[in-house]
Formats: sequence, C-alpha cells, structure tokens
Amino acid sequence: MSAVCRATEHRPTRTLASNKSVGRDSVEQIGKSFFDINLAPSNTSEIARRRLLSRRGEPLFYANWDKVIFIHYETDPRELQRCIPYQLDFYKGRAFVSLVAFTMRGMRPRFGGRIGELLLRPIATHDFLNVRTYVRHKGEPAIYFMREWLSSRMATWLGPWSFGLPYRFGRIEYQPSPGYGLASEQEHEDQRLGKIEADAGSFHFCATFEVNDLGICAPGSLDEFLLERYTAFTQFRKCRRFFRIWHEPWQQVPARIQIAADNLIHSTGRWWRDARCMGASYSPAVNVWMGWPHVVNSFGVVSSAGEELIL
Repeated sequence: MSAVCRATEHRPTRTLASNKSVGRDSVEQIGKSFFDINLAPSNTSEIARRRLLSRRGEPLFYANWDKVIFIHYETDPRELQRCIPYQLDFYKGRAFVSLVAFTMRGMRPRFGGRIGELLLRPIATHDFLNVRTYVRHKGEPAIYFMREWLSSRMATWLGPWSFGLPYRFGRIEYQPSPGYGLASEQEHEDQRLGKIEADAGSFHFCATFEVNDLGICAPGSLDEFLLERYTAFTQFRKCRRFFRIWHEPWQQVPARIQIAADNLIHSTGRWWRDARCMGASYSPAVNVWMGWPHVVNSFGVVSSAGEELIL
C-alpha cells in the first residue's frame, strides 16, 4: 500500500521565545497548588508544569525526545470509542488517532545521582512508535496509548507493570533520507525515514518538512489539541493508572508523509477501517520531565502513596 498524506492546511503557529531554562533538570518549588493559580487557558504547557509539580516527589525521570514525527488520522468516533476504556475527547466533534515516531535519549531518574543514572542506562535510549488517541477523564484532557512499539526488549517488559503501558517489541530504524536536501530547490527541506517491523506487521513512512519554519501551536487550534497533551491514562489488565509529563511547547512544522506499509497499525483496532490521514508534523527535539505512575479508581485519582486527588 502506498499513500501520501500532507497537512490539510498550514495551520497558524507562534514563534517560541528563547528560554535559558529549557533543558534544565532542576525542579523549582511551587508555593501554591495548581488549583489555586489563575492561568490563561491557552497557556497549556505552563498549566501542565504546575499541575505536575503540585504533587510531592514529581517528576520521576528526565529524558530527551528527538526527531519526532506526528501522523494524525481522523476516524469514526463510535468505532474508536469501542476500542478505548476512557471517554474520548473531541475537537469540534471530531475524533483522532495519532502515530508518534521518535527516539528517546538519556532517560535518567531525578533521584539517585550518578548511580541512579547508571542503573537506568540499559533502557535509557531507544526508539518508539506510539499509537495514541485523545481522552478526557474527570475533566482532565489526556492521551490514551492504544499500542506502543519499542526497540528495547527490557523496556517492553517493565512498561506494562510499572505504568500500565501497552508495550510491544519492534525492530525500528529511523534515519534521514540519504542525499536529500543537496539540490538547490531542496536546500530548506529535510526528510526522515521510518521503518518498523513487528510480529503484527510493518509500518514504513517518509516525512518531508521545512527545517527553517518551526513555530508553536496557536491557542485553540487543532495542532494544539493534538500535540499539547501532558497527561496519559492507561489500563493494564484491570488496573487503571495515569501519569503526567512536562516540557516546553512543541516547536513544530507541518510535514508531508508518504506511507509505504501500514498493516502494523491495523492491528490496533477496527477504528482503522474508516480512518483517513489528516496531516502530519515534525519537531526536532524536546526535553521532558516524566512523572510517577498513580492509580485511578472510581472515586478519583489515588497515588501509589495513597494520597487522593479529585480531578
């Protein structure tokens, strides 16, 4: 199968101002709870940072996510809801599934110093292909991972038991397109190739994007809805969990996607039958704070330490 997917429109973005704090590992203390702070609703990243740090002991890990490709599909909401244990979140009544291909580098614990970093080194760097959709639980917008393929066998064993993540092993290869961009008409463009092979099938893509056209998502846009998500709800067997992350707003640019093989994605559910590609985007990198996993019950959200937070 061969398909070409490009952004349906060049959606508005904002230029991200430089910030010397980007990439710092230090966590600043917050004097007030997130829920006592009045923030502009469009300032999604700042709201997420304060929400994460409102819980004692956060974050758990630091990491870098490099060369990120987002591929977005719109699908039938009723068919998608049958695949998801949480209530779907919609953008103007529309339901979406996104594929996210990237490399995680340098994952390290916030605690433990050099020893902790050495203990985590075997799973600190590996490739991902995530299949995620958009949910809302007790008023909080979030993502739900339908499936995730990783290039680390060790991480695929740890993820379900710790965070409730649906990890599978995959042979993953991400690389730039050889020789692309050398011609004068292509000097401002770049390409990224992806090849994922797993027991359930294959997914091959080629992303083309303007390397000098980065911006952040405009408030209220579809891009912001799809990219600026900082909470994940999961389910492993009968146990529901959630965890939060934080990073600076995504610096991203629309991308054109050519898909040569996609039967791997068909294995994630019947939502695929009515799906159509709506667009794609590329981000060079982001530095991430990753939070602890917490348990969800029918009364609210309860941390592993037994602290209760009603959303």
